[in-house]
Amino acid sequence: MASSVNPTVRRRRLGQELRRLREQKGMTAEEVAERLLVSQSKISRLENGRRSISQRDVRDLCGVYEVEDQRIVDSLMQMAKDSRQQGWWHAFGDIPYSVYIGLETDAESLRTYEPQIITGLLQTRPYAEALIQGALPETSVADVEKRVQVRIRRQERISAEHNPLRLWVVLDEASLRRVVGGKQVMREQLEHVAEMSQLPHITVQVLPFDVGAHPGINGQYSILEFADTADSSVVYIEGVTSDLYLEKAPDVQKYTVMYEHLRAQALNVEQSRQRIEDVAKEYAR
Repeated sequence: MASSVNPTVRRRRLGQELRRLREQKGMTAEEVAERLLVSQSKISRLENGRRSISQRDVRDLCGVYEVEDQRIVDSLMQMAKDSRQQGWWHAFGDIPYSVYIGLETDAESLRTYEPQIITGLLQTRPYAEALIQGALPETSVADVEKRVQVRIRRQERISAEHNPLRLWVVLDEASLRRVVGGKQVMREQLEHVAEMSQLPHITVQVLPFDVGAHPGINGQYSILEFADTADSSVVYIEGVTSDLYLEKAPDVQKYTVMYEHLRAQALNVEQSRQRIEDVAKEYAR
């Protein structure tokens, strides 16, 4: 059974603490790797939370950093233990973007720009099925269904009665016009987006074609923010074979400014909902 502990977040927080201890000691990742007879890349992966970390790793690193307070060591060891538990998504097997799901599950707010498709958290099941089948034509029916189930399960974050995810979406008009699954599927999909956009914690804006070139022209990205101040914001950029996670403050700031420009250039909330409803009616003809 999957644990309620979020292993992705535990790994990330643990990595941040280990990086802080290393920097306090005035050591480079290369120096630490040399002391432990491991690769520098392993130290980097442990610190950025992208790799599972064992209690032995924590013990060895605390030894190198000469951590004398046993309470700190015990706390870090417990975090390492928690980080190796399974989140709800592990029940679905190997999910390529499981790191992102872990972050999204724990995030307080999510801002995303989608240039081509309706964002996953607002997708209907028929739209998600058609989208995944089209994007991954060699994927088996069983794997398509698994991905759809994960996508629907993720949507519980925006439908939660208590503390739902605060979602802000900027959709390029192309995502409304790209016919995925046929006109009926698109009509129902856009009606769903219009309905969800009326919830107080969900904001949807449409970036119209006549805006021309804009800061998001290079593609999709998301910005995740967390309630715990110990967790820095993350920019997520989805890739075909691998994903990119940016956590350095200057990178996050740059994408945040880009997003503010997108929001300013997009139609306002009322105009966006009207545009979505108008396009939905076109699919009904």
